[in-house]
Amino acid sequence: MMTLRQIRHFIAVAETGSISAAAQAVFISQSTLTLAIQQLEEEIGVSLFNRHAKGMSLTHQGHQFLRQAHLILATVDNAKRSLQQSTDQVAGSLTIGVTSLVAGYYLADLITRFQRAYPNVQTRVVEDERPYIEHLLVSGEIDVGVLILSNLEDRHALQTEVLTHSPHRLWLPARHPLLERDSISLADVASEPLIQLNADEMGLHTQRIWTRAGLTPRVTLRTASVEAVRSLVAAGLGLSIQPDMTYRPWSLEGDIIEALPLADLSEPLDVGLAWRRGTARPALVDPFLTVAREQPHNRKVSI
Repeated sequence: MMTLRQIRHFIAVAETGSISAAAQAVFISQSTLTLAIQQLEEEIGVSLFNRHAKGMSLTHQGHQFLRQAHLILATVDNAKRSLQQSTDQVAGSLTIGVTSLVAGYYLADLITRFQRAYPNVQTRVVEDERPYIEHLLVSGEIDVGVLILSNLEDRHALQTEVLTHSPHRLWLPARHPLLERDSISLADVASEPLIQLNADEMGLHTQRIWTRAGLTPRVTLRTASVEAVRSLVAAGLGLSIQPDMTYRPWSLEGDIIEALPLADLSEPLDVGLAWRRGTARPALVDPFLTVAREQPHNRKVSI
């Protein structure tokens, strides 16, 4: 039968992308860890990893199982915590680093739920650009970060956990000709006037999408404001590719914004948590992780 140990070993491999690195993280031999993963895959009847020369990457089923694995461990942690100690007896302070785009869509709900669960813990929030938040995490000046994980650079020094995969969609104004198509590709969009969101390194992220597609987009407007993107798209001044987490079906002016999938763009934007790897993490990080896992931030677009 599936065990909690197997689940923890699976998470270690998923987060490190390597049997050798995961074995070091959980303090077992590589052969024992390999066998544990094989037994887990046999137990549930699916392949969780793609094996390749550079390591291990999650399959689609692996990504689904990773989310459930975190929820399983969170449930176990909650059960242990409820027996061992009332959360209102936990006190201290927790410093959270966050980037601007994530702050606008995730922070309020997450901190509200954490403070409700741990009323005697003081939370301090530091908002800054992703490179500086990474620096503060590695140096131990902040305890945990809530940010876009897709853009992380110092992955060897940081442990991460994805809270949500936010798919990209194409934002269009009402009655745009592309709305009549059964399928839209990046090539269909490249020649259209595009509005680029530059907040939280979204400009760099979107440029990587276009580069991989071998296309040069016609960007006519750039802004650091999501609300400006909404208004500009709704006014018919351009289209925009944005993650689902930022979508709202209307602008501040009340104009309709449509959102459609792109047939050749399946890469999501990963949003989640990061903390320093390799040393004993601050005691309040574990309760924060547990609260964050209890209510995944899945935002769906109605189309």
